Amino acid sequence: MTLPQLSKTYDPQSVEARWSHFWIEKRYFHALLDHPGEPYCIVIPPPNVTGSLHVGHALNHSLQDVLVRWRRMQGRNTLWLPGTDHAGIATQNVVEKQLLAEGLSREALGRDRFIKRVWQWKAASGNTIVRQQQRLGESCDWDRLRFTMDEGLSRAVIEVFVRLYNEGLIYRGERLINWCPRCLTALSDIEVEHNEIQGTLYHIKYPLADDSGMCLIVATTRPETMFGDTAVAVHPDDPRYRHLIGRTIRLPLTDRTIPIVGDPMLVDLEFGTGAVKITPAHDFSDYEAGERHRLPRFALFDHRALLDHASLLNAGVEPEIAAALAKLPVQKARTALVRLLSERGLLVKQSNHTMAVGKCYRCKTVVEPFLSPQWFVKIQPLADPAIKVVEEGRIRIIPEGWINNYLGWMRNIKDWCISRQIWWGHQIPAWYCLACNEPYLVTREGTTIFLQGARPLVAPSVPAQCPTCGGSRLMRDPDVLDTWFSSALWPFSTLGWPEQTPELALYYPTATLVTGLDILFFWVARMIMMGLKFMGDVPFRDVYIHALVRDAEGQKMSKSKGNVIDPLHVMDKYGADALRFTLTSMASPGRDVKLAEERIEGYRNFANKIWNVARFTLMYLDGPQTCVPLKDRPFPDRWIISRLHRTIQTVLAELEAYRFDRAASALYQFIWHEYCDWYVELSKPVLQDVSHPDGPATRQTMAETLETTMRLLHPFMPFITEEIWQTIPHKGDSITVQPYPTADATAVAPDVEEQFALLEQVIRLVRTGRVLLHYQPGQSIPLFVAHVDQDRHSQLHQLHRHLVHMSRGLLEVKPIDEWPSDKLLRLVAEGISVGMIVSSDVDLGNVLARLTAQITEIDKETKRIEANLANAEFFTKAPPDVVAEHQARLRTATRDRALLVSSREQLQAMWDH
Repeated sequence: MTLPQLSKTYDPQSVEARWSHFWIEKRYFHALLDHPGEPYCIVIPPPNVTGSLHVGHALNHSLQDVLVRWRRMQGRNTLWLPGTDHAGIATQNVVEKQLLAEGLSREALGRDRFIKRVWQWKAASGNTIVRQQQRLGESCDWDRLRFTMDEGLSRAVIEVFVRLYNEGLIYRGERLINWCPRCLTALSDIEVEHNEIQGTLYHIKYPLADDSGMCLIVATTRPETMFGDTAVAVHPDDPRYRHLIGRTIRLPLTDRTIPIVGDPMLVDLEFGTGAVKITPAHDFSDYEAGERHRLPRFALFDHRALLDHASLLNAGVEPEIAAALAKLPVQKARTALVRLLSERGLLVKQSNHTMAVGKCYRCKTVVEPFLSPQWFVKIQPLADPAIKVVEEGRIRIIPEGWINNYLGWMRNIKDWCISRQIWWGHQIPAWYCLACNEPYLVTREGTTIFLQGARPLVAPSVPAQCPTCGGSRLMRDPDVLDTWFSSALWPFSTLGWPEQTPELALYYPTATLVTGLDILFFWVARMIMMGLKFMGDVPFRDVYIHALVRDAEGQKMSKSKGNVIDPLHVMDKYGADALRFTLTSMASPGRDVKLAEERIEGYRNFANKIWNVARFTLMYLDGPQTCVPLKDRPFPDRWIISRLHRTIQTVLAELEAYRFDRAASALYQFIWHEYCDWYVELSKPVLQDVSHPDGPATRQTMAETLETTMRLLHPFMPFITEEIWQTIPHKGDSITVQPYPTADATAVAPDVEEQFALLEQVIRLVRTGRVLLHYQPGQSIPLFVAHVDQDRHSQLHQLHRHLVHMSRGLLEVKPIDEWPSDKLLRLVAEGISVGMIVSSDVDLGNVLARLTAQITEIDKETKRIEANLANAEFFTKAPPDVVAEHQARLRTATRDRALLVSSREQLQAMWDH
């Protein structure tokens, strides 16, 4: 049989494009409802339709693809359901920028024409990220691609909203929310980016109402909001101020007096002056304090974050000051107010203060706490069952360390603001009778706003008439739903809910959710709540939380820092398989991925290694195939088969435990170090002798091992494994649908592995000696080998031909007392002794100097490791595998040091002699 040959070098681009097209064309990833296997479903966290594949996507999707390809090859009925998110604010901003470039605006087009324009953009550009996902090799069921604004998902959103409203779990109320004065919409917490800045702490005099000679000094970073103050808080245990609780303050520059209240939750005894102003309409902590003390609220800024003249007057501000400050933005208002306070002798001092400022994640405008009528989900009744299923283990969170984070957040959860003041998204299914709600209707910049007090009519479609007055002049609420609302329904809406589809019956609950920690609360928790509420069951069994991808120094990647690694660029340069394997090999639980391009290049070299060993194997596989029983094959063949099945055991166990890093490490160790470095080298004398009696067995072993290894590696590196698998003896049309390897316990041979360990130790000692004495790898030198244990010494005789081949020396196995006594370096480890003749041309002075330098470096490394291991905090905080790794490194360093010290002593004696 003549087999096809692989090209001399591996070209990822041509290979990846060919197989990606082939897999999709053949529909290998399409889920079949009548598949006999146990269902295994993953729904992809939908990337924004505006997005381009970033390295976080690449990590998240690579891990999911490993799971799906593995389960598919195990015979499971797999469905990896893809889709994209409509990304309300982000998409609206993209299209608005296009309009701006054309001299148009959203307002000029009007709502209906603008929405039509967004759909046109989506049709033209919305699948960019999907094509990039396919390039990464993602084995999604692309026939079932969903979009959060498609017809079916939109119907699910309306159904959920109406049901929750009718049950009293959605309401409209006035609350303090994150507000972007540029995008003119409410924002969720996750849409606010917090950056540390160097701000200023202002110390201001607040005189007592009944004793103007006595003042409280209040420290604040936001003096421009002081006109909204409705109390000053002190700690009830503070001896400086507790006697003042219950008295009143005259609010500077106004005609109002405000109370002094005791509040241990708001006031930190160690911060500032110990007196804190409470401004319920402009600070979230103050809002809660205001609720506790039943304080009024004075909102000062309008929707564009400009001081509002009428609001200032309503707050009791002196008229001339109100006129001077009206329409000033935040920063200018702060400057003007500080000047006024200083002129009136009310500003005590200013000091530098590091503080966090929230900015809109899209436009980077500073976000304002804003008092506004919004729609909310009453969340606690939904959260309680979602807490219970995690406590009971019906949902596993992996790693388990995040369970307490989840439970802590859920137990203190706040009602969820779900309305957004934009046009692109699911418009809220609520209508207002214009006749009944006329007092609550205002128009702001061409948009109708319904104030708090307006009575909505919530229904799946527009009501025929108002049930109160019978009128037909109804207007729909202009707000749309938070993008996370539709995403919360993703595990069941994508399967056809509210229709009872066959897909829903078969694949829900889904098996696994793979996600980042950053959206555990904003998405994962909400999916659990909605799944329990509307499906009566959890949306997934396992939640695997991976770490964040950072740069090599552990810094967050950002364009401004210039440290972003673009997955599209590195796929062009190194191939998708190299990127995938890099990310999976670094996906250790609890540790961020510190990614450097050099790591990806290293795994590109791994791909080249696989390619070259496959080419080498194919050179010897032409001709008839034989079937030699394993027990009759030579020692190297029995060893590599044993190691292969141990590796299969390890990979399967680690994948079951979501230890992608350890599974990848086992594959790398087996392929590079055991198969390539040892087995192939041990097999060369057999393969290169056409008449060697072990030839048929060795060729059979090479073919079997390579084919099995390609299937074992396939979920991690799908492209190169498919390309190689197609060229070696195989059954079937594609590796993607072949059985995943299972371990054969009878193939594992501990005695053979123990014998190989003896061979390996001898060769490592020989190589150490060659390096110490500067002998070239191919230089033939006299060598002597012995073991203190007689049985092991006998095994060395059995291994003699392999030892000679691997050592590249004139090697003899004989007792130590038969070795030469002069000019011999003896290397000893674990009962093995290797003797190496020290030739006259060895520069002993140079060798001794290098040995001393090596011992010094080992001592430094040993001290570093010992310091870590002696650190109690390291032991408590470091993952167990990291501690074990340190302990193993210490053992290795101790062993290496003993070997080097012994060598130095022997060579020093020769030098002295």
